Amino acid sequence: MSDDLSARLGLPYLAAGQLQKHVTLNEALTRLDALVQARAVSRSTAAQPASPADGALYILPASPTGAVWASRAAGDLMRFEAGAWAAIAVPDGALVWIADEDVFVVRDGVSWVALGQRLGAVQGLTRLGLNTTADATNPFAARINKALWTAINAGDGGDGDLRMTFNKEAAADVLSLLFQSNWGGRAELGLIGDDDLTLKVSADGSTWRTAMSVDRSTGAAAFPTGCGRVETTVLTSGATWTVPAWARRIEAVVVGGGGGGG
Repeated sequence: MSDDLSARLGLPYLAAGQLQKHVTLNEALTRLDALVQARAVSRSTAAQPASPADGALYILPASPTGAVWASRAAGDLMRFEAGAWAAIAVPDGALVWIADEDVFVVRDGVSWVALGQRLGAVQGLTRLGLNTTADATNPFAARINKALWTAINAGDGGDGDLRMTFNKEAAADVLSLLFQSNWGGRAELGLIGDDDLTLKVSADGSTWRTAMSVDRSTGAAAFPTGCGRVETTVLTSGATWTVPAWARRIEAVVVGGGGGGG
């Protein structure tokens, strides 16, 4: 450790009998003001601003321009104060909030990396809300339009497979996927109250009908309400009818109009 500077942040020490101690103290306070709860305006602005706010911080991108910035390197943390620019030495691990991106970046050697890219593992979370708020009923909640799950290729250290495992405690419990429309249940697929695969449907979210059940032991599928589509059409004399594309069989019942003769 230097006798003149602190080990981590490089803050200048006051020396015994030192003259103009306020100069050294002010230098240390300036560094603290830049590094503690640091907030940078941007890390993509390449042109040196003409009228920055006092105390403004910028992380330089590649090829910066301007009277002062042009001589600096990409990744430098620049601070504007009292009409002048100064480069702030930044220790590894320092966090800076990037205002125009709403993201934290962390100092990694000579570069800056988004904090999320450095979180190799997040353990022990009790709730996680993605673009929404999770609660005790739904400890994981996501409000999104698309989601992607993809396997790790063999060339990247995986085996190319992707298998999602869902588990319930006992046969009498429910393990299912519930499909809703405007928050009303319309279909449910899974192990619903037993260990057979069952598909249920509902028109109103309260009355459910079993459309299909697959026996876990035999693999036999049962369709309690039938597996064929039936449609009844009443035609009057002279009417025409087009056979639907889905129809496999047609049954016709002809009813005579009757009538008497004299």
